[in-house]
Amino acid sequence: MTRHAPTHEYREIDVPVRGGLLRAAVWEPVGGDGPAALDRGVLAASPTVLLVHGVTSSHLAWPFVVERLPGVRVIAPDLRGRGRSNGVEGPSGMAAHADDLAAVLDASAAERVVVVGHSMGGFASVVLADRHAARVSRLLLVDGGLPLDVPAGLTTDELVAGILGPTAARLSMRFADVGEYLDFWRRHPAFADAWTPELERYLAYDLVPDGTGALRPATSSATPADDTVDMNPGTALPDALARLRHPTRLITVPRGLQDEPPGLYAPEHLERLLAADPAVRHERVEGFNHYTIVMSPGGAEVVAAAAREELAVAEV
Repeated sequence: MTRHAPTHEYREIDVPVRGGLLRAAVWEPVGGDGPAALDRGVLAASPTVLLVHGVTSSHLAWPFVVERLPGVRVIAPDLRGRGRSNGVEGPSGMAAHADDLAAVLDASAAERVVVVGHSMGGFASVVLADRHAARVSRLLLVDGGLPLDVPAGLTTDELVAGILGPTAARLSMRFADVGEYLDFWRRHPAFADAWTPELERYLAYDLVPDGTGALRPATSSATPADDTVDMNPGTALPDALARLRHPTRLITVPRGLQDEPPGLYAPEHLERLLAADPAVRHERVEGFNHYTIVMSPGGAEVVAAAAREELAVAEV
């Protein structure tokens, strides 16, 4: 099997935010001088992308994209309540995530970046661009970031179940070991043709001890519930979209969290959204679902190519 030379050096940092320490990863382009270069401001001048993951995910959703961005400095956090940021206390919501992301940029000496947000990360990215406009050059939203088509008047439980379905139910489950958790995911329709070692690493990272000898997903069930409510009937997103002033590109896919059509954005709903926000550039990419557009080699190439294009324009 051919092994490619690494494109980046990986390290993790802990960033002080309201409520605790937020874990973030920094992938520095191979050929730099590693962390020492940061002290000299060298890496801060490199083209930089901030990657923002989805509602129950972590920074390890992104390695396929990172390896397709040679020469680019990449920063990706575990959002509060997820991954190794699951101990951060206090309320969640898009404004809280946006302020955390700005703190990550501060800690990484990144002044102004292209932001790529997947799923809920797209919503947080839009609010980041609104609350911290000077830190964002362009937005690339991947199957998220514009309002979902959900009925009004739903309870929190109905809203979460309707949008996340089994993804939310998994958070209350317990597993004897990593192997049992991987077996659970092997049955997931979204990854039927996209199982990789990188996916296994991502899934293993998701587990933390539950205090009784078993393992549980790092994300608590309350965290995505708070965020899902804030994304939909909340005001942070519509207010930010009403003030949208950064060049914004949206990629959508035709299949959803369970590999089901029509995905998060049905064509009729998407048409209404784009008519309301004509400045958003949109492309529908066939052949992928909500997960594989980021967490598979083919999907990651689509996202990375778009990110490279956005970086090239931002640097002009």
